[in-house]
Amino acid sequence: MSWLLLTVAGLLEIAFAFGMKWSAGFTRPVPGVLTAIAGIVSIYLLSLALRTLPVGTAYAVWTGIGAVGTALVGVLFLGDSGSPARLACIGVIICGLIGLRLVSGEGA
Repeated sequence: MSWLLLTVAGLLEIAFAFGMKWSAGFTRPVPGVLTAIAGIVSIYLLSLALRTLPVGTAYAVWTGIGAVGTALVGVLFLGDSGSPARLACIGVIICGLIGLRLVSGEGA
């Protein structure tokens, strides 16, 4: 259950980052409020996952999901560079996340 909570927290971290762009520096009220909610819920779910997962692993996975997801949203929807080198670097992060999950010793 902790890994599921952590995954959802990471996905909300992507929504938080995307929302910051959408809110234009929190000058747009509705996107700003949705961004704040996504950030708060993300941190709350991370805190629940930390009840059973090691803090270093959980935090690295949470930020990794957010980093990879935000980079991919940027490439797919915001016109960010999708160069082979950039995608390869994203792939390295994904390999690290998978590795952390495999060696964590924690159950699903």
